This record gives sequence, structure tokens and C-alpha cells, in this order.
Amino acid sequence: MRAALVPTGTCAAVLVLLSLYTASGAAGEPPQNITVSDGRIFRPTDSALTSAFFSIRNTGGTKDVLVSVSSLDLGVTVLARTVTENGENDTKPIGPVTVPAGGSLRMEPSTIKVAVLDPPTLELGKEIRFDLWFRNSGQVKATAVTVSPGPL
Repeated sequence: MRAALVPTGTCAAVLVLLSLYTASGAAGEPPQNITVSDGRIFRPTDSALTSAFFSIRNTGGTKDVLVSVSSLDLGVTVLARTVTENGENDTKPIGPVTVPAGGSLRMEPSTIKVAVLDPPTLELGKEIRFDLWFRNSGQVKATAVTVSPGPL
């Protein structure tokens, strides 16, 4: 019985220390530090499609992946890219987008954007709520202000 006390006590002490270390937040992956700013959404000129744009910054030590974007205020939203085929610009859905560690992603009309299918009428200056979903950081809330289409 005495022989079992030392190893059992040592295991209990290590378990307590590991629990405290984990509870402090110091264990595991470094926390993701994703910030989303400068949200803009073009006022729809027709009912078929409009686009939203955000600036995303990752100040964390590991890359993260923007998986999707949603909005309860709007219809269907998809990550998209402008593609030129046969001299015509077209919006094509794309898959997840990586935001590098210590890097950023600025969405623009000519690059990555959030395509909004069948948007409602939006007044200039109206703020629209969005949820950006990241693989590691989860849900990040953002707003976009309605602006006239044109250079950003």
C-alpha cells in the first residue's frame, strides 16, 4: 500500500497542474486573432446580384480559412471571384479562402468578394449584419454599409 502512495500522489499532483495550465488558456493552439473591418455592400442596381467586401486581418500565429459568409438580412451569399471569359466579366463561386498568419485579405470588385444573390432593396448608408465563418476562429460578426457601385 505504501509503495502505491508515491506514484498515486505524483499522478494526482501532475493532473492538477495540467488542469490549471489548460484552464489558464496557455495550452493548445495559439488563439486566432481575426478582425473584420471596412465592410461595404453595393446598393443593388438590379435584383439579380450585388457584392459585399471586407478587410480581414489575421494577427495570430497560424493561418485561418474563411469558409463562408452569411447574413440574416440578405438572401443567399457565396464567396466569389470575378472571372473574365471571352471578354466578358462573370462572377464565379469559389471555395474557402486562406488568410495567412500575420497577414490580411482585402476584398475588391476585381478579386474576392461576397456575392449576394437576389438581394433586397437597400438604402444608401444602411448597415447590414454579416457573419464570417472561419475554420479555426469560428463565427466573426461584421457589418457592411450600403454604398453606390463604383471604385472602393
